[in-house]
Amino acid sequence: MEYHVRPIAYIRNERSEPLDDNWADVTSTVELAQDVPSEALMGLSAFSHAEIVFFADWAEEVPPGAWHRHPRGNEQWPDVGVFAQRNKDRPNRILLTSVAIDAIGERSFTVRGLDGIDGTPVLDIKPVFRWSVPSGELRVAPWSEELAEGYF
Repeated sequence: MEYHVRPIAYIRNERSEPLDDNWADVTSTVELAQDVPSEALMGLSAFSHAEIVFFADWAEEVPPGAWHRHPRGNEQWPDVGVFAQRNKDRPNRILLTSVAIDAIGERSFTVRGLDGIDGTPVLDIKPVFRWSVPSGELRVAPWSEELAEGYF
């Protein structure tokens, strides 16, 4: 069975390398692809945040990459599987980030904290509903809190 996806937008920003830290300082524009009508953004201005699903065409594929590793190669953190991490090198190179929306234009919108580099294809855009985020207390691995200290 084959699956087909197409870019519906592209990330535009000053980042040309997939660095691991300081994404909070990055302002990005999500620019609709030419074949996507501007009406696709109607109503998005009512939301403060969106989830951006994007294809890390610049990342390595898993496999042949490791199905498990120490996050960022840090031996102080446990060796965990790819599904216990959010690193860019994923089986299908599909990434997801929740971002704050700053402004909406006719065919684009600006966001903060989108960890995709310039030119990255966007596969989907979803508004964040109050009920679509986890409720209750989150349980996370302690190493993930350390990893996040410089990320955003």
